[in-house]
Amino acid sequence: MGETWIECVPNFSEGRRPEVIDALRSTIAAVPGILVLDVHTDADHNRSVITFAGPGPATVDAAFSAIRLAAEKISLEEHRGEHPRIGATDVVPFVPLAGARLEDCVALARSLGRRVGEELDIPVYLYEAAATRPDRINLEDIRKGEYESLRQTIQSDPDRAPDFGPARLGPAGATVIGARRPLIAFNIYLTTADVSVAKNIARSVRHSTGGLRYVKALGLEVDGRAQVSMNLTDHIQTPLARVVELVRREAARHGVAIDHSELVGLLPQQAMLDAAAWYLQLGQLEREQILESRLEMLRITAPPGEAAFLDRLADATPTPGGGSAAATAAAMAAALAGMVARLTGGKKKYASVETRLKDVASAADGLRQKLTAAVDDDAAAFEGVLEATRLPHTTEAEASARSQAIERATRQAARVPLNVALAAADVAELGAEVAETGNVNAISDAATAVTLARAGIQAAALNVRINAKTLTDQSPVAEWERALSAAAQRAEMAERRVADALKARAGLA
Repeated sequence: MGETWIECVPNFSEGRRPEVIDALRSTIAAVPGILVLDVHTDADHNRSVITFAGPGPATVDAAFSAIRLAAEKISLEEHRGEHPRIGATDVVPFVPLAGARLEDCVALARSLGRRVGEELDIPVYLYEAAATRPDRINLEDIRKGEYESLRQTIQSDPDRAPDFGPARLGPAGATVIGARRPLIAFNIYLTTADVSVAKNIARSVRHSTGGLRYVKALGLEVDGRAQVSMNLTDHIQTPLARVVELVRREAARHGVAIDHSELVGLLPQQAMLDAAAWYLQLGQLEREQILESRLEMLRITAPPGEAAFLDRLADATPTPGGGSAAATAAAMAAALAGMVARLTGGKKKYASVETRLKDVASAADGLRQKLTAAVDDDAAAFEGVLEATRLPHTTEAEASARSQAIERATRQAARVPLNVALAAADVAELGAEVAETGNVNAISDAATAVTLARAGIQAAALNVRINAKTLTDQSPVAEWERALSAAAQRAEMAERRVADALKARAGLA
């Protein structure tokens, strides 16, 4: 999977003991590479949602540590709250961020599920994209009857047998683990304490009872006020503004209104842009039209330093060099892939692929940012090697320290282009996809993206190998070679797909 980033959003059945919530957060944050993005706690629900992100393997380690701690600190025999639950760690979804794929998250979910079942002796059910059977895709189907019902049926009912772990429940209950697209958890509070009104509105809103597609909803009483608690599983297909307006109209039918709303955790920026465009009645609002976003994009894509990048590349200095050039080529490829995806949007002819190509554009943006950062990272890594070679080495101790410093710096100088090659392979696949399904008028741009991405992989591989050759410890080199070979094969396949698309769609042999 390379160094793509994954979001993980575990829900814990604890919202009333700050010391337990703090311990769970600290356990997650202690894993190297993990960033805790948000902690949301609700005492009435007696539930906490911790949102964190990091490289895939790190997210699995962080989730496992938190599940283990929750099993020690939280007993479902004693837990009471408004929100449905079957476990101390109730649900753990993995979500692909820019540059990652849903398939990556499925692999992570299944890996974590097996580990939790085998090492913690906790029953695990797989859901959403990671589900192994159709009746377990929806979380509410798995959680039906909650902990109390599952405790009675898990041993006797084959349909309730877990995917991993024992067919029995302890005080920690069971855990549901899966992979899904970004979800918006959104609550609306009404100007009434009558929970039956919230339940009626939830029935009208949720898809399972005839409401809006991609919306799940419950009516609850929270803080003495009726609440419509919702999950939006696809904010592109069913925008947030449409959901709010339906709740508003249904509330008016019952003689009440919306008091306020509440966001649980985080939401994609695009969801807010779509809501703003809807309420402002703007035909189209692009992220680039937001002042801060525009400034950030210009900052990311601006040439490094005072001189333009190409001028610096031409200077008689060792950095920036070939590694930075490889990252630049791949970043340009990502920009082209994103461009073709955007040129496809809003056109009736391509309506069937518009939603997917929005995801492609977002993934391409994330890869472009990552590869642009690698331009400076590669130069810094090589400078680190030069600095290590300048260390004193007159004594045996100094010589040993210098050798170790050179070894560490050289490893880093190899890792940066390795990550560039892996990211460039992702870009090549995006380029092939937009060549096959995107605006045919921009198919040559898509083909150029794949060509640049493959050049980036080849150039990055040269930089990996030239550094690897000088390492004293050759133990990581075989794994690096396997990764480079896989990246090259993915790029070659992308080029074949582009050749077929050029022939079929543009008549170019």
